[in-house]
Amino acid sequence: MPAPLIKICGLTTPAALEATIAARAAYAGLVVFPPSPRHLALTDAAALAARAAGRIKLVGLFVDAADSLIAEVVEAAKLDVIQLHGKEDPARVAALRAAFGKPVWKALAVSSRADIENAERFAGAADLVLFDAKPPKGAALPGGLGLVFDWTLLSGYKSPVQWGLAGGLSPANVAEAVRTTNAPLVDVSSGVESAPGVKDVDLIAQFCLEARAA
Repeated sequence: MPAPLIKICGLTTPAALEATIAARAAYAGLVVFPPSPRHLALTDAAALAARAAGRIKLVGLFVDAADSLIAEVVEAAKLDVIQLHGKEDPARVAALRAAFGKPVWKALAVSSRADIENAERFAGAADLVLFDAKPPKGAALPGGLGLVFDWTLLSGYKSPVQWGLAGGLSPANVAEAVRTTNAPLVDVSSGVESAPGVKDVDLIAQFCLEARAA
């Protein structure tokens, strides 16, 4: 099995971006959601994107965002991918894909096999679904909480849509996660931080090494 593609999400500084590129991650994630400690203002997202300048694919993460906001960020940060992390349904996903002509990823909260099978609803609408751990009731954030779901729920899973694995991944567990799930893509945020929203360049490098060593 080929090594998984890697996405480092929630980058906020040039140092974190450079570490992500140096570690040969495929995707860098920029969060545009004010409640998150990883939220970027439009000008900051644009500055990081200018620094990336074609060296890595940029994913913009949105939570139930208006078209106008997504349009601003797509233009300012020259996004390659739009990632939706809210309550967006397949029709909304398909509409955004058509409107912006960009690949659209949809994060799905998982705590049961039924949540995994929910991905089938997004076949033909999303370019990729991202299985993430379901946050506790009343949580302010839909992801980036360091929570892990039961990876064996993905055992033998044949998806009708491309998929990736998120939720509580870190250098310590990503190899096991890849071996258990055969995930074609892994996505990390809090697992490579020294504090909420503060990326650790050494952890980024280590995560990428461990993901490929699985």
